[in-house]
Amino acid sequence: MSPARRQQIPRWHMYEHRGARPLPWRRFLRRFAGHFALAMGVIGGSLLLGMAGYVYFESLSWLDAFLNAAMLLGGMGPVNLPQTPNGKLFAGLYALYSGLVFLGVAGILFAPVVHRLVHKFHWDESLNDR
Repeated sequence: MSPARRQQIPRWHMYEHRGARPLPWRRFLRRFAGHFALAMGVIGGSLLLGMAGYVYFESLSWLDAFLNAAMLLGGMGPVNLPQTPNGKLFAGLYALYSGLVFLGVAGILFAPVVHRLVHKFHWDESLNDR
């Protein structure tokens, strides 16, 4: 396989092959921006889900629902304690979901950085000279 062919990343692959040269800094920042946009989309969607749940189950205003959902997503806990049985069930499930979202978003954001570090440690210049 020629070095020029090895340098190209197929569209269906997210990251470059181990034999390819590490991405230039600009392309890495573009990749990280895409991961950041995905993470913000997940957080925004989760926030809307939490707000809708608090409005529906606890009849909170949208502002109070935003505060409760944001506090749960941030790991702080709810501000207004749930009063209804369905609201308590929703708050508990949403708290568990928020913990998983936190881990998922951390993975989405750390993936390109960790890949770049590992790729730089394992990349061999002599592989591109063949």
